[in-house]
Amino acid sequence: MTALVLFGTLILMLLIGVPISVSLGAATMVSLLTVDVPLAVIPQRMFTALNSVSIMAIPFFVLAGNLMTEGGISRRLVDFCNSIIGNVRGGMAYAMVLACAFFAALSGSAPATVLAIGGMLYPDMIRIGYPPARCAGLLAVSGGLGPIIPPSIIMVVYCTITNSSVGDMFKGGIVAGIMISIVLVILCIIYANKEKWPKNTVKLSAGQLFRSFFSALPALLLPVIILGGIYSGLMTPTESAAVAVIYSFIVGVFVYKEIRTENLYRILLESGKSSAMMLFIIATSTAFSWLFTFSGISGQMVDVIVSMHLAPWLFCLIVALILLVFGTFLEGIAICVLLVPVLWPIAQSLGVHAIHFGMIMCTAIVIGNMTPPVAVNLFAAASVSKLKMGEIAKGELPFFLGFVGVFFLFVFIPGLSTLLIG
Repeated sequence: MTALVLFGTLILMLLIGVPISVSLGAATMVSLLTVDVPLAVIPQRMFTALNSVSIMAIPFFVLAGNLMTEGGISRRLVDFCNSIIGNVRGGMAYAMVLACAFFAALSGSAPATVLAIGGMLYPDMIRIGYPPARCAGLLAVSGGLGPIIPPSIIMVVYCTITNSSVGDMFKGGIVAGIMISIVLVILCIIYANKEKWPKNTVKLSAGQLFRSFFSALPALLLPVIILGGIYSGLMTPTESAAVAVIYSFIVGVFVYKEIRTENLYRILLESGKSSAMMLFIIATSTAFSWLFTFSGISGQMVDVIVSMHLAPWLFCLIVALILLVFGTFLEGIAICVLLVPVLWPIAQSLGVHAIHFGMIMCTAIVIGNMTPPVAVNLFAAASVSKLKMGEIAKGELPFFLGFVGVFFLFVFIPGLSTLLIG
């Protein structure tokens, strides 16, 4: 009865257009009427979900990403990536993938990566003759590196739920990010020659390349500081996120001098809104997941699936397919907080490694960002390119298939996720 009310209310509210965070909270409140539990348990669970040091990393990384964009850090990364390509056909497409990879190591957000890099590279690419739909599609897929290459907000959420090592999870993300970047560059080479993309006509001198590198050096040092602090043991992920905020502020205000006092209020307000949205989803999703477990539904599911005696690889494949479906209509953090408490005990009972399962979860969620109807990467690319969603979806298809191909490699080869873990 509880399961029927819980999921029935959730599905009904989603169908009528209620935001996912409100739908989760409302479904939980209605379902409490079927069990002998006071309504006060909902705010208690919501508070407990956010009363975590690891969760504090989320608003810090969001603020750091906005400071980087406003402070000129992302623009200098784009200029540097574009300068090292040289006189090659489709060079700006390679620069887009490389710039997204660099910015991913700073922001941890897919839409932020699409908007920051696309806003600077896309107009110039169209001006010199790149195919608009193909470029917008490449941008949408390359932006998916944001939550894969560490630091990653979604990985922090996953590790908080499963009590896994954030550092180890980030190491898995490094391997996945490099593999996806290589695949995207190979596809760019193929399509650049097949569709005759423009060739750079101006090759920078060694002096110009050095000046571009020197200008981008403060920006390039940021991922070294963040990841170096985590892996050296000097800082926790939350502390490294706070350091990223301070460093981004100092570089934007005193080095690049592009952040002005009057801009700070707007940056803080936008960061607060984005963070509040994510944290509210986490809070209501946690209350929803708690009721799911408390009512015994979770335990019943575990017993049923374990009794089927599935091989770990088959279970991972089924989970991957389920996540790809969920990703088409639910927001990433909501999927993580909603499904991880349900699926992780089953994966654990089958001997699936926490980092392997986490990489399946996080990569599938990113793929969901590229598939309609809830496709934040496509929405972000549409706002940059002014193209229709259908045109972008068609243009992204080869790059999307390459991304999915790498994803299934991680599903079937657990060692890829733990390659850098000692």
